[in-house]
Amino acid sequence: MTMKQQIASASQKPIAFARDFFSYAIKGGNLYYGWLLFLSFFVIAGLFTTYVQMTTGLIVTGATDQITWELFISNFIFTAHIAAAAVLVVIPAYIYKRKDMKELAVLGEIIALTFVIIGLNFIFYHMGRIDRAWHAIPGLGIFNFPSSMLTYDIIVLNTYLAINLVAVSYLLYMRYLGQPMNTKFYTPLIYVAVAWGPLIHIVTAFILSSNAAIYSWKTAVLPFAFLSMAGASGSSLVILMFLLIRKFSKLQIADSVIDFFSQVIVWSLGLIILVFISEFFTELYSGTHHAASLEFMIDGHHGLDAYVPWFKMTMTLIVLPFILLLNTTIRKSYNSLLPVICSVVFLTILIEKPAVLVFPAFSPTPLGEYAVYHPTLIEICNVLFIWAVGFIMLTLLTKGAIGVLTGEVRDSKTVEAGGGAK
Repeated sequence: MTMKQQIASASQKPIAFARDFFSYAIKGGNLYYGWLLFLSFFVIAGLFTTYVQMTTGLIVTGATDQITWELFISNFIFTAHIAAAAVLVVIPAYIYKRKDMKELAVLGEIIALTFVIIGLNFIFYHMGRIDRAWHAIPGLGIFNFPSSMLTYDIIVLNTYLAINLVAVSYLLYMRYLGQPMNTKFYTPLIYVAVAWGPLIHIVTAFILSSNAAIYSWKTAVLPFAFLSMAGASGSSLVILMFLLIRKFSKLQIADSVIDFFSQVIVWSLGLIILVFISEFFTELYSGTHHAASLEFMIDGHHGLDAYVPWFKMTMTLIVLPFILLLNTTIRKSYNSLLPVICSVVFLTILIEKPAVLVFPAFSPTPLGEYAVYHPTLIEICNVLFIWAVGFIMLTLLTKGAIGVLTGEVRDSKTVEAGGGAK
């Protein structure tokens, strides 16, 4: 083979990899297609509501002078939880050398990759209109760096996105070719990703705690609360995904992996409870005006009690799973109670973001006003649209990665030669 032919063949391999990867990713049974069709419904509806917001602005959301943040920024905070928690799959595999998780590390990187993209989409919608997006590009718009904490978050999120994109692409491509990875390139990349994961969460917490007008966010424990919530919600999603993967695919996932993440959930929930108790005591014991937002959330204010049931439900559904998961038998109920508890923890922390963390914190305003946030239908549809696009991406990337890891997606020449990387 001539040099020209070798170059042409090498340039075609990435194209063949992408073709084989996504050809495998879109194949599945009735349940698989039903799931994608279900998500597509929200995508179709969201395309129209996205057009409405991008041509009109944030006036179509429920944001007001009293509550200036919407569901987009609330959901963004949650996506940072999951993106940061994805390193919990990578750390045991590459730092503690757990063989039962070595193959699964790439799935954690895919989770991080997907949820960073979802989070960036929420930031984009938080800007309101499409003509404001250029301000997020340094050198073109008014990036407002280093004054704005959100610009720091955009930088660390895009860096984390790039790291995981390179890591995932490189690992899967080398497995596809059946060639060993260059550890001098890949291993440092993994260690940088592990260090960068918590960083995106800490910066996200700083966005809130740097707001001097919101007393309930001005606390030094907020980054640690976020990290513990990341451990609980992220591990819950990982368990749900791994249980589905080992049920519907050929990829082997040991019980020890599920047990590890269920223990992470237990200790993370315990830390969340400790943080909440510390905050409640600090705010309520002295009885100063700094506790007004918390009191509004717990008891309401002159008939405005919309947040009270959400607060009670959130506290209950954090404490109850913690108590239940202390039982080893429940933690090992892989096909019954455990997935239910993981779903509850995931959804509870998702709901906690707008209903407990963000919206009640805006009351009272500097003028002493109390307000309740009312999201609009367009806003809700746009949130569901972003989530649907994100889960379609997560589904397809995970499905394709499983094909590569199980050897069902391979380079044809590697298969003919009978080779493969371990």
